[in-house]
Amino acid sequence: MVGAGLIVIGAGMGIGKIGGSAMEAIARQPEASGKIQTAMLIAAALIEGIGFAALFGVK
Repeated sequence: MVGAGLIVIGAGMGIGKIGGSAMEAIARQPEASGKIQTAMLIAAALIEGIGFAALFGVK
């Protein structure tokens, strides 16, 4: 159970970091917000997918 908790915490921290960095990037270059949001969503989905796969692997 400790491993599952660490996986969830790590995934949450990673997605939070991506979101924060994306907001900073959009604030600096508002004209690139579409590309930044797309990249952010893809990265967050990949992190979430890896988190789910790791959770299913923990016994």
